[in-house]
Amino acid sequence: MIFTPTELAGAFVVEPEPRQDARGWFARTYCAREFEAHGLPTHMVQTNMSLTRKKGTLRGMHYQHAPHGEDKLVRCVRGAIWDAIVDLRPQSPTYCRWIGVELSADNGRMLLVPKGFAHGFVTLTDDAAVTYQVSEFYTPAAEGGARWDDPAFGIDWPVPVLDMSDKDRNWPAHTKEPQ
Repeated sequence: MIFTPTELAGAFVVEPEPRQDARGWFARTYCAREFEAHGLPTHMVQTNMSLTRKKGTLRGMHYQHAPHGEDKLVRCVRGAIWDAIVDLRPQSPTYCRWIGVELSADNGRMLLVPKGFAHGFVTLTDDAAVTYQVSEFYTPAAEGGARWDDPAFGIDWPVPVLDMSDKDRNWPAHTKEPQ
């Protein structure tokens, strides 16, 4: 696998290295030894999957409050998404900064989202399927979120957002803590 650090501390793009022959290809999408060698989380306790029917649908921006914060390894296995993350760790040098990465079944990229980040995506195709490996069990009482259009972040979504859940539409604005 190829591990590429992003401009946000602790977040990585992870790409498989397919081995090809006449039958097709085979690639590793997770290896605890390789993740550990890069200083990344290796303990994943759940794998979740979502299917989003329509292009332009937004899911996010979600996170879990400490001590239930989740590291996430996100991968699009059908279609394509534009995945956005925001660093919400007040002591981080990249606090309130964001990045976006296109994840698709074709490019095979994954995004490692560290604890303390908000995560969301907009679908670039109909019928986009996404898997998430997470390091903590989901705790409903620890669920948090931030507005997708929060001016504190200024995320530049690449396509118009046409649909989202009421819960995602109504997350509160983020208040920046002083650095």
